[in-house]
This record gives sequence, C-alpha cells and structure tokens, in this order.
Amino acid sequence: MRRLLVSWVGRTDLDASRGDPKAGEGPIGQALKARAFEEVHLLSNYSREETAKYAAWARERTPAELTYKAVDLEDPTDFMGIYRAADPVLRALTSGGKDTQLTLHLSPGTPAMSAIWMLLGKTRYGAELIQSSREKGVRTAAVPFDIVAEFVELIPKLTAQPDAALEARSAGTTDEAAQFGDIVYRGRTMEDVVKRAKRVAARSVAVLIEGETGTGKELMAKAIHGASPRISRPFIAVNCGAIPENLIEAELFGHAKGAFTGAVATRDGWFREAHGGTLFLDEVGELPLEAQVKLLRVLQEREVVPVGDTKAIKVDVRVIAATHRNLAAEVQAGRFREDLFYRLAVAVIHIPALHEREGDLGRLIDTLLAKANDAGKKDEPGFVPKRLSTAARALLMAQRWPGNVRELEHTLMRATVWADEPVISEGDLRAALFQGARSTGGALPADVEPGFVLDAVLDEVSRQYIQLAMTKTGQNKRQASKLLGLNSHQVLTARMKRLGLAPDV
Repeated sequence: MRRLLVSWVGRTDLDASRGDPKAGEGPIGQALKARAFEEVHLLSNYSREETAKYAAWARERTPAELTYKAVDLEDPTDFMGIYRAADPVLRALTSGGKDTQLTLHLSPGTPAMSAIWMLLGKTRYGAELIQSSREKGVRTAAVPFDIVAEFVELIPKLTAQPDAALEARSAGTTDEAAQFGDIVYRGRTMEDVVKRAKRVAARSVAVLIEGETGTGKELMAKAIHGASPRISRPFIAVNCGAIPENLIEAELFGHAKGAFTGAVATRDGWFREAHGGTLFLDEVGELPLEAQVKLLRVLQEREVVPVGDTKAIKVDVRVIAATHRNLAAEVQAGRFREDLFYRLAVAVIHIPALHEREGDLGRLIDTLLAKANDAGKKDEPGFVPKRLSTAARALLMAQRWPGNVRELEHTLMRATVWADEPVISEGDLRAALFQGARSTGGALPADVEPGFVLDAVLDEVSRQYIQLAMTKTGQNKRQASKLLGLNSHQVLTARMKRLGLAPDV
C-alpha cells in the first residue's frame, strides 16, 4: 500500500518552522509525527524561498519522500484557481495504477483550500480527510455526504459569479455569460475561444462559427444566444444540408397556401419563426449558389418575401452560421458567394479540434461520463453508474478523436452500456471504440495532461500497428513480423500475448 499525504502549506506551518512556540509543530508537522507516510507532497502559495525552507524543515521530521510545488495563486480564496492547481496534482499521483491510500490535510491553508480538498477527496479520489489541532491532535475528519453534495452545487456558483462580473466589467459582456457554463474546457485554447464568444454575445452582429464535425458548433451558438439580450426570444436551429434544394426558399422564408404542389397551408418559414431571436444556420456552406443569392438579399434588406407572395415582411433576426468547411477557400473556388461570406463573417469563431485542445480531454471525459451515467439512470431501471479503470482512462487519453467531442460522448455512452461491472474495463472501452476512430499512430497520438500514462499510450499504438500488419498479411505472423521490423514471429506472438491480442488477430 502506497500511503500519500498531500497538503497545502499554511501560515502556522511556516511559523512552526521558524520556531514560533505558539505554532508548535504546525498542522503538517503534527501529521508527520502522528502517522507514517511513504510520500508527502506539499503545495504552497508562499514565496519559493519560504516554501523551500519549510520543505527542508519538514524533511527532518519524516523518513518519507517529500516533494513540494510552489503555486502562484492570484487569490488564495479563489475556488477555481485552487481547483486548477490541486486537481492535476492528485490526478498525477493516483494515475500510476499502484494501490494508493491518499490522505488530504484540511487544516493548513485557507477555508477555500479546505473546501476544494473536501470536494475532490470525497467525490473523485476517495481520499481520507484529516485535520489537526494542538488540543485534539490529528484525527480523521468525518464529512457527511450531504455537506459534500452542497459543495458540489455551491462551488460552480461561487466561481461563476466573480468570473461573470469580471467579464462584464472588462470585456463588455452581459451577466448572462454564465450560459457558457455548458462548454467544458480547462486549457487556454478554448478559454480564448469562449472569451471571444462572450464579447460578441452582447452584440447583434452576424457570427460565423467554423470547426470540424462534432466540435460543438451548435452548443456554442446556443451559448451566444443565451448570453445575448435576445435570450427570451426563439433560438431556431436549421441544418441547411438536410433541406431538399427545391424546398430551401420555402423552408427559410415561408410560402403562401397553394404556392406549389403540396403547399396546403400558409407557412411562416424559419426566419419569421425566429423573429426577435436567433436563427442558427448549420452547415451553411451546403447551400447552393441560387439559395445563397436569396439569403444575401434577406440579410441586406432584413425582410423576406414568402414563396407565392409579393409582399415583403420585415424580420428582426440575428443570424449565426456554422460550417465544417473553410468558407474562405470555398469563396476562392467559386462555390460560395464572396458577398454572402462577408455578410455572415462579421465575427468569426473557430472551434479547434479536440486533439488541439490542450488540457481539455481529461475534464471532458469526466463530464461526459457523468452525463452518460445520468442518462442511464433515467432510461434504465436499476442502472448502476459506471466509472473508468485506470487502463480504460489511459486508452481514452491515447485517442486522437477524429469525430471530436461528439465521438467521445458517444463512446462513453456505449461504454456505460457494454460494461457489466461498475468499473469500465479496458476491454469494455475497446469494444465501445469504432475501429476507424482508434489511434493508428500519428507522431503524437495523445496529448500530455493529467491522466496521461506513457506506457498505456505506447501499448495502444503497438496494438494498432500489429492489427494493421496482421490484416495486411492475411493473419500471417511471419510476414507481419517482417512488416513490423521484429526479429521473428515468436517475438510478435509474445508481444501479442502481453498486449491481450487474441492469437488469431
């Protein structure tokens, strides 16, 4: 059993290291004296010099391996800043697959630091929580589940309120910017994207959202609408690529009764139904040129003329368009009108592919797994929520996800269905992955972030190349071993056995 103590360094701890009699041993010193640990990991918001001196003092009081990390927090009461500093440390310490007993010390540091330890320890890492005082010594902190549940509900509100106020003051956004809370991210790349989207949300200008299929373009459009002054008005989403070419004009602008065969009643059309609100034109790049001309006129004149009618009707609609195509390149190729492009692209937001979103994959996995578990509870009586094994999580981290967030979400949904046990195994997850979507050996098939396990990624790359070689050679191990640059088919057989590949793969 690998016993770990993780703690923030508090002011009383520093005072203890300086010989202040009022501080005694300090909370950490008390814990080191009362309990045995193999490893001690300290986080400190104090200066690097103070932290290093304290670490040297603490090492004299324990045989454990002691490491420390200086953390620059703008505010030691900032819940989100503390969370972002603490969670990666705990994830790295517990992701090695070893049998670990994690202990978190609640006493040192600010109340916000204790709250985050409580939240992470009880809901994600299954840690023991301890507290200490000079009067009662070191003891396990009994934290009722109801209190933890309240923290889970409270902390997003505490972090969202100051963030929203800051954005409103510095970027001109509205208080409704909390609508962006459905967009899950941790890294700087998506943080910059969301900041730009918040800036444009308060205005009624047209927005063009670009990004690969499955990156969440409609989710971004809904967030922009929800953070805009039009929030109380309709949000209408239309997939332009799914409308038959002969019905595009009638669907968008409406039609009069009897305007064409099948027009048995008058219809308003999507522009009129979105009046006062937002019309989301998904895959706008699929519109034929003739339809593009008519859409341009509506955007210029802010009025529609229904098919079969001659009367123009004024509309007040904010248009947000989206496409997986590069519209600038489509303009150069003559497949998209240049004047319409500039009318739509007043503000352009590019959503990066998932493999480009450094630091986001781990948080997305946790969020989407929770979503899949919630769906299971609603749809299946007696459903048991699932969690990921270390190997399964490593396999997820090793993928490049060409289908982006949507593919990840559907994979986790399938995994919760396939898994018979509460813990999703590597085999369960492998069954949930589409063969064509599995990582097949780019130079760097996975990002390095909390949860990354190098050996698991290398094993996954080996599996994919072995399967590819066996397929190409008609399951001939001698030929496959030559393709792979192995010395013999016996070496290949041994490696396949270690990787859990069936003999006939």
